[in-house]
Amino acid sequence: MTRCGFEREGISSLLVLSIRQNWTPFSFASGVPFLCGTAPNPSVKPVNFVLLLRCKSRYQLGTTGGTTLRLLIAAVLLCTTSPLAAQIATPDRPVTDPKSLNSPANPEARAVPLDDIGNSRSVGSTTWSADGKHVYLSTNLTGRFNIWRTDANGSWPLQMTQSDDSQGGLAASRDGKWIYFTQDNGGDEYYDIYRVPTSGGAVERVTNTPALSERGLVPGPSNGLMALSVKKKSEAQSNIATIDSQGNVKPLTAETDPQYEWSPRLWADGGRTVFANREKVDSTSTEIWRIDVASGKATPVLSKANTIYRVQDLSADGQWLAVTTDADIGRPRAGLYNIATKKWKWLKPIPWDQQAIRFTHDGKSLIVESSNDLRTMLVRYDLATETETPMNLPAGLNFSTGNDSRSPDGRSLLVVHMGANVAGELNRYDLADDSVRPLTQLSVASLRPEVLAKSEMVTYKSFDGTLISALVTMPANLKRDGSNPAIVLPHGGPTGKTEDYFDDIAAALASRGYIIIAPNFRGSTGYGKTFQTANYDDLGGGDLKDTVAAKNFLVESGYVDPKRVGIFGGSYGGFMTLMAVGKTPDEFAAGVQWFGIINWRTMYRDMDEVLKAYLRSLMGTPEENPAGYDRASPLTYIKNAKAPLLTIQGENDIRVPRGQAQEVHDILKAKGNIVETVYYPAEGHGFRKKENQIDSLRRTVEWFDKYLKPK
Repeated sequence: MTRCGFEREGISSLLVLSIRQNWTPFSFASGVPFLCGTAPNPSVKPVNFVLLLRCKSRYQLGTTGGTTLRLLIAAVLLCTTSPLAAQIATPDRPVTDPKSLNSPANPEARAVPLDDIGNSRSVGSTTWSADGKHVYLSTNLTGRFNIWRTDANGSWPLQMTQSDDSQGGLAASRDGKWIYFTQDNGGDEYYDIYRVPTSGGAVERVTNTPALSERGLVPGPSNGLMALSVKKKSEAQSNIATIDSQGNVKPLTAETDPQYEWSPRLWADGGRTVFANREKVDSTSTEIWRIDVASGKATPVLSKANTIYRVQDLSADGQWLAVTTDADIGRPRAGLYNIATKKWKWLKPIPWDQQAIRFTHDGKSLIVESSNDLRTMLVRYDLATETETPMNLPAGLNFSTGNDSRSPDGRSLLVVHMGANVAGELNRYDLADDSVRPLTQLSVASLRPEVLAKSEMVTYKSFDGTLISALVTMPANLKRDGSNPAIVLPHGGPTGKTEDYFDDIAAALASRGYIIIAPNFRGSTGYGKTFQTANYDDLGGGDLKDTVAAKNFLVESGYVDPKRVGIFGGSYGGFMTLMAVGKTPDEFAAGVQWFGIINWRTMYRDMDEVLKAYLRSLMGTPEENPAGYDRASPLTYIKNAKAPLLTIQGENDIRVPRGQAQEVHDILKAKGNIVETVYYPAEGHGFRKKENQIDSLRRTVEWFDKYLKPK
């Protein structure tokens, strides 16, 4: 959706019907988020699928494991309506006075050319070379996500591959001879494995399995073996297998329950063991398993009903697992689990989410990602003293990237920093002296932070008193006279989250005088499990009210004309856009939706098997729950729509198939509404080809200019 890119390490993402755009099974990210458009936080993540996701930053959905799918997907299909009465408890924070919003004076602010924003490049998957002398990355310098190589200290990148299809999911062979990667066909998200010599040369296709999707490569310590996730097109569940240097695939698990997906995380015991996560498709629980590679015998390590235990790393002495879990407190936190004694060590509690990432190679520290609502920091936890030290990165969104961000010598990490006015770049972080060295410079020169609008975190109360966090991007030089246009940006998921990352759509609109608000409505991650599940049986209900409340917050600031507010979103954000223009037809004057859902019945009929399994777990089948499917479908309300609507859709989208866009178009066209629909060939859930990224950006901005700005 937007130019997402970086894959975020260590954070499992759910199948979101969503982020975070140029995905390659992100590695969201999301990048997330990111990120494609800038990947959703992108850490991510073993990613399996993403159902609906508006990648709001520059991460690319990478191809890592299987966790992402659940997280993203997890909240997406929740349906049936049941009114919410009581305020939902979330972390305490002050409510923002709308009048405190301020448009700063900035003589340098200007409308950034759309071609400049559209032609700024992104990074998806990354990996170190086996000897640590180079970094390989998937980037779209040529308009396609192909594989490039840069020196570990930074250099002009050298192109390694050429393909019209996106490439990602990078993994370096331990012998230093090959870079393995994944590639699908026209955005269909069914991946095969390829490799290219690290010294350059012809690309070799390692697998050719049209009925399988293979991704989430984790290199073993020797013998050329890698662990990976494998999913049959005819089934919902995924399994773990190994692949050798000749392309021979050996299954290790044989999951039969369509509600579960497996993703490998790390090797242990000299290559005899793989630690893996077994995650329920609705994202309510994750289990840690230990798999014997020779026999395939799988033994549970940590599991509990409705609880997340996600393995992130194993200490060098084999005693401690670094784990992310929501046990006891209902939100993710980092912990150390002693395999022998079954005892835990916990970091200091924080009110927000926390993710374990990796142990440092010297065994002295654990790298942790800690959230502060919409922003994140990387923290080093000293195992001996139990002190926590923030790493030397600016405020904003900070995360490590790649399947393993640590350099082979253990001295450095690959990290990303970004913000609403700072496009994400890949950096090398020195753990010895805390210095940061940029490895990429991908943005066009006009996208300087001084020129772009800055973001502000705000909190407002929704209809039932529940606190909702949102990111406001405020243009400079506006008058507080109630005349300015605004856009509400609901994120994808719904089990996803808006964070302070660079979003090309928001940046383009804000530089043209639109005030942007991106709310984390109920169903979002980051505010506890109760909040995350609050839209179950209520899709398009309370979460839509939270979104309308975001508009009202901006109007109360005194800057915004309530008759000149639009709504834009992709995936679940597209669903929210369709619900908004149909269910609250007088709230928004124009809408743009990318690959959103209009009809849950036809979605169930046409969607990928894993998404069907997820939907069944939340609301049964259309035959079992017809009323629930109808209540949750924008189709039920779209006859009331008044706002001009632009729809943009990929022809090969397996998460939200093309037919959803066609239904929207046909209904509104027959009704006489202003409607336009654009389809991109050989694109999936999010647009990876540069010409389509620029075209979708331009069409979106021009649509709002036409219908929200004075004639």
